[in-house]
Amino acid sequence: MAAPTPAGRPAAFFDLDKTIIAKSSVLAFGRPFYQGGLINRRAVLRSAYAQFMFALAGADADQIERMRAYLTSMCTGWDVAQVREIVSETLHDIIDPIVYDEAVDLIAVHKAAGRDVVIVSTSGDEVVAPIGAMLGADEVVATRMVVEDGHYTGEIERYAYGPEKAVAIRELAAERGYDLAASYAYSDSATDVPMLEAVGHPFAVNADRALRRIAAEREWPALTFSNAVPLRERISGLRPEHPVTAATVVGAGVAAAGLVWYATRRRALRDMSVRPLR
Repeated sequence: MAAPTPAGRPAAFFDLDKTIIAKSSVLAFGRPFYQGGLINRRAVLRSAYAQFMFALAGADADQIERMRAYLTSMCTGWDVAQVREIVSETLHDIIDPIVYDEAVDLIAVHKAAGRDVVIVSTSGDEVVAPIGAMLGADEVVATRMVVEDGHYTGEIERYAYGPEKAVAIRELAAERGYDLAASYAYSDSATDVPMLEAVGHPFAVNADRALRRIAAEREWPALTFSNAVPLRERISGLRPEHPVTAATVVGAGVAAAGLVWYATRRRALRDMSVRPLR
């Protein structure tokens, strides 16, 4: 277990889908799950349609609940080790191209400022944890399925959705000593308003219609992320003299890009950091 963070240290909490990446993280793995024999062609087509609707208009609470019920039913009985293997083998091919460049820069800025970065997602832990590791997150909060004998039972241990996200980050703050009043949170969806309300510096990113309205009413800053640049392109110029792990290379590239981004936008970031809680 990681050592507790010193009391009063702020953190940065990021939603995943449409905030850090341009698609639904779970649905993005539809094809490799099909190729691995976990789902059939009909499920792939349904996932592709859901992905299209998600990208077109965002997902409201009812749509997300239906998606949750569908995905939970679909994965009942799956071998957990096989799921993790598929995600591990296809992670960079699937996720790398859809990560927002602006999100990677912002993560780097928070890391450079000494803040822990936490990804908080409704998607399953088997998908979110590897993405978090790829992006250098310090912690992830994700939906956890009940597992028995190495297989999903179809029951949910923790559904990291809506108000439960706020509960989760408060629990994590109590464990790690985070100062939520000094912390930051980023999301695209009105369903994450409880999480945004839990911190002193909430930001709407690629906000859906409902969140745009709420953010305007409460004078929350709004950001637009649109530039998806594969992480491997960001680090293609690095040629280390000694062998290093992929995580180390990605971390170095992200940090360097973040410093450049910070240098060009330091005034805006300074204004953000002193914005009073409303």
